[in-house]
Amino acid sequence: MKTKTELMFFTDGIDLESGDRLDAFELMVESYGKLNESKSNAVLVCHAFSGNHFAAGKNDDGETGWWNQIIGPEKAIDTNKFFVICCNNLGGCSGSSGPKSINPKTNKAYGSSFPQVSVSDWVNSQKILMDKLNIPSWEMVLGGSLGGMQALQWSIAYPEKIKKAGIFAAAAKSSTQNIAMNEVARESIRKDKNFHDGNYIEQGVIPKNGIKTARMLGHITYLSEKHMNSRFGRKFQDDDSKVDQDVDFEVENYLRYKGEKFSEVFDANTYILMTKAMDGYDAAGKLNGLENALEGVAAELLIIGFYSDWLYPPERGKEIQIAAMNNNIKSSYVVLDGDHGHDSFLFHNDQYSQIIRKFIQS
Repeated sequence: MKTKTELMFFTDGIDLESGDRLDAFELMVESYGKLNESKSNAVLVCHAFSGNHFAAGKNDDGETGWWNQIIGPEKAIDTNKFFVICCNNLGGCSGSSGPKSINPKTNKAYGSSFPQVSVSDWVNSQKILMDKLNIPSWEMVLGGSLGGMQALQWSIAYPEKIKKAGIFAAAAKSSTQNIAMNEVARESIRKDKNFHDGNYIEQGVIPKNGIKTARMLGHITYLSEKHMNSRFGRKFQDDDSKVDQDVDFEVENYLRYKGEKFSEVFDANTYILMTKAMDGYDAAGKLNGLENALEGVAAELLIIGFYSDWLYPPERGKEIQIAAMNNNIKSSYVVLDGDHGHDSFLFHNDQYSQIIRKFIQS
């Protein structure tokens, strides 16, 4: 599979939904496959909250891309046929402009001063990337969770630039419960003694305990109760493999391990930015309802939910489907079992992959 990773610089900048402006910005972009002569086989993959541009294949460290089970030669998104692009979202911490970047006005890391970004800002920055690559339209834009929100927003904001949208394990807006859980996670970061009002880079420290706790909470919401019961139950952790001596149960050990690993690679300010963007997204916007918001959509929609997902349960996808049907938009709504709760959109199974394959190639 032909893979290219590139940091792309955009000198014209971008106006943000918040009213702020970045006079220039960078996006870390990874692509797979080959763009055909007519540039008609381009697919945009949008990552979820903690994802990045590394969607498929293996890197030099032997790590596997977050959607490697779905993207690749002969896979659901076949890179023998399609040119697939994924970029680290603006405000991210994997190479694109974000809180860890140097503010040219101060020559210091932006830290907490990096402007708030939104789902619409990400879509607009992806449109700028699309124009730079001279791609006339996307054959498909797709993603799961926060990535699915971006796919939905693409169909609303740029109806003439997208033929199909894949909206998986997502919603047109976050629920009150979603927002509440994200706020608890953010507060755990803010209360870390090393947070320093978001200016921890200047202090040479990391609010590691706060990030760890936030991730542990988030990870619980990504899994299903059935999956946790079958994998861990109430089994005790072996003494020789405990990450901390005060751990009793395997599930405790697992969460602490996951939280620790995440705290080593993910930026705290980015965590706050990304969850705020997720909370703030509302596809209906000021248009008095989702049905009105979808009025101009021309893309065909594929909406997939998972029974085991309690973060964005299938009913949230059904809301999008009903609004699409009321606008006579060609759309399909499918609910699958999924063994991994909200995270089910990340994993291949024959039915899931076949649905994506048939939709993208139809």
